[in-house]
Amino acid sequence: MTMQEFFAMGGYAFYVWTSYGLTLLVLLANVIIPVSQRKQFFSQSLKRKR
Repeated sequence: MTMQEFFAMGGYAFYVWTSYGLTLLVLLANVIIPVSQRKQFFSQSLKRKR
């Protein structure tokens, strides 16, 4: 099996790589969104205490 055959995925490359990309996007969002919301929460709570 060559690298070209591997990346072609037997003619289903578009669907396979799109699903990998979307999965990676969702996993990254599941990490980034809560972290940014946590920072926002703590910055707002510090402003209220002052």
